[in-house]
Amino acid sequence: MIRVFRNVRHLSTAPMKQTELSVPVPWGEIKGKIWGPDHGRPVLCLHGWADNCGSFNTLIPLLPKECRYVAVDLAGHGLSSHRPPGVFYTFPSYVSDIHRVVDTLCWRKFSILGHSMGGNIAGMFSALFPEMVEACVLLDSYGFLPTDPKDVPEIMRRGMNGILEFEKKPEKSERVYTYEKAVERLLAANPSLSEASACNLLERGLVQVEGGVVFSRDLRINLKNIARITLEQSLELLSRIRASVLVVLADEGFEKIFSEPDQKKFTSELLLGYRHKNHSVVKVPGGHHVHLNNPEVVAPLVCEFLQSKVLSTTVNADKVTPKL
Repeated sequence: MIRVFRNVRHLSTAPMKQTELSVPVPWGEIKGKIWGPDHGRPVLCLHGWADNCGSFNTLIPLLPKECRYVAVDLAGHGLSSHRPPGVFYTFPSYVSDIHRVVDTLCWRKFSILGHSMGGNIAGMFSALFPEMVEACVLLDSYGFLPTDPKDVPEIMRRGMNGILEFEKKPEKSERVYTYEKAVERLLAANPSLSEASACNLLERGLVQVEGGVVFSRDLRINLKNIARITLEQSLELLSRIRASVLVVLADEGFEKIFSEPDQKKFTSELLLGYRHKNHSVVKVPGGHHVHLNNPEVVAPLVCEFLQSKVLSTTVNADKVTPKL
């Protein structure tokens, strides 16, 4: 059932402790930000495609102060290292990255808050490592992105051709922008962002160079993802999730703006799969980045969910103290 919660309790806006995160990985570092107390209930925050952990700058301060939020810049995004030459960006690779991060943090069980592509990574992680995930919030994401089997070969071919062509191009310097022009470019490419939200993302999305700034993200993230799964595989993965799940959809969000036409027919099946497992599906007014543009719309839902599914439960006595 899709519904909107109303009359929720007042949200706290008190400042939260913030620190930077750096996790070593075989090709460099995964960077990010940490909010909240050292021994708070752990929540991992995963941003969407071409964004960075600044995607949660406005939402996390409105969430329960009893949690410790770790928001990462996914590989090739924000301040995190780009993948080595010749390597594809795929959902399974991101899932492996997340496992590296939580291993470093010594988190045995945690919750995940994922937006868009980050929600798809959260869904796959929750299915592959169900014993590790306590609760999962999908922000304008269905947790999986199915592809029609007949389209898989062509998509894989295009993705492979894309990286091969990319590697043949002579190395060129990144285009240098003024900060104002960089904001204009980001807004033109992302109509669902407000100007304030664009500035939040550009805090980690730009690198200072001589004469101005350049975008920090790896251009290879624009290439086709070659690791595709079908609706049948998506539903099988969904069935293996043990965590409580909250799906928050924006009424002017992902399905209307970003989905490939053939993928829209799969969304109703995925939502039915969540309902059959007694998970919650709600719809809110706003665009794809509603959690960043208007966090007060999303925060009450997430607060209520974390309070009932996480904070009201007993912490395991054998939990390991986080390293970071």
